[in-house]
Amino acid sequence: MGVTNFNKELTATQINCGQSFNVRLSLTAEPDITSNPTDIVLILDRSGSMAGSAITNLKEGAKAFVDIITQATGGTIDGEIQGGSRIGVVSFADIGVQDTQLITSSSDLKTAIDALSAGGSTNHEDAFTKALDLFDDVSTNAKVMVMFTDGFTTTGGDANAITTLAKSQGVIIYVIGLSGNGGVDVPVLEGWASSPASSYVAITPDDAELADLFEDLAENIVNPGATNIVITDTVIDCFRITSITSPTKGTATLLDMNTIEWRIDELGVTASEGAVLEFTVQHIGTCSGEVEINESITYTDTEGNVVNFPSPTLNVDCDIIVNPEECPTPVDIAVDTCSDSIVFDAGDLVMESLGRIVQLDVTLKNICPNKRVALAVILNEVDDNGIEHKRGLKTMTIPAHTRETCQDVLVRCIKFVLPEDLSTIDVTDSICPSRNLKARFICHYIDNDFFCCDEVE
Repeated sequence: MGVTNFNKELTATQINCGQSFNVRLSLTAEPDITSNPTDIVLILDRSGSMAGSAITNLKEGAKAFVDIITQATGGTIDGEIQGGSRIGVVSFADIGVQDTQLITSSSDLKTAIDALSAGGSTNHEDAFTKALDLFDDVSTNAKVMVMFTDGFTTTGGDANAITTLAKSQGVIIYVIGLSGNGGVDVPVLEGWASSPASSYVAITPDDAELADLFEDLAENIVNPGATNIVITDTVIDCFRITSITSPTKGTATLLDMNTIEWRIDELGVTASEGAVLEFTVQHIGTCSGEVEINESITYTDTEGNVVNFPSPTLNVDCDIIVNPEECPTPVDIAVDTCSDSIVFDAGDLVMESLGRIVQLDVTLKNICPNKRVALAVILNEVDDNGIEHKRGLKTMTIPAHTRETCQDVLVRCIKFVLPEDLSTIDVTDSICPSRNLKARFICHYIDNDFFCCDEVE
């Protein structure tokens, strides 16, 4: 059955700047269908919205699925499925119908598929129930459901209970969704499917792609485990890989500070088999907020299994940054010709003075949630005699943050203009003499829960 399960998980959902977390890659493979007899139930949506090209393409895809399984077990087109594997067909609209039992005749299966016609509502619960009833409790065969649907549940109950029961009994559930016929509820389909959903759910908006999806799924099911596996995982530059734990299968190598390579000679060739690799990643960059840690992750093997690992995100909690002053508005200049030079009137600019601009940053420590802060900055210039001369005073309101705990708040780019004619240094041979400054900061909460006590008579 090839690779049947794969995932990439993080051991944390949120970290602070500079902290580390672990990444866990997991992979499961099953032996091919000839050495691992499998019972497969095709659950096919024939509700009214499937009329036209959708039902036609569904039939072609389902019949191609039957042919691939038949030939992979050693049978011939329209012949018998070999090796103990079987396929059954359940179709559904207002109710689910067992169009066949679990049988080996590919011609009978395709006849049942060809007989389907579109009409009625969509009852997913009854469809899964009729499919589960087909399996033989005493059979040692692997059990697989392939659900195809093109819409929301419109009649019957919630299918989650029956799919949860099926999965608890070892049934693997694949789901194919056609979103172009009015849409499907992707989270619901992912809840029905085996985990992780990225391995067991395929969605297409175009019914012309249904045949390809059914064929790809059949090819994965008949693949003989996986050999010569190479997984290359690269994290973005904001992180670095600091250590590797020996994998449960194969070997892992650090190619550089951002890239790890995991090689496995064979997996799931003779029996169901899993493999896990963990490595530690540290935040080293300036990225913050919700960050997707993957730059890329690739998978290859000799059998051509299709594996698309998920790309998890992590919330990186760095300093809160406030920019209380905006940068000056730029003037747009358009050059419409190939002239060597142009003249452009940029408008009027009021000169405050000749001098320099000082930008100050300050970190307010342990600011509690939902409290605004009043901040004052006093800037003085110090002459050679140690006397201070006033150069500016600014007051501003720092907005409240909504984090769950007290946080440091970084206030950036508090600007002061220092005209050169106010310099306390008497220098005639330089237009930019050194100047000595002192800045003082005052801050306090604006919001508080203090109230004067009422006077008691």
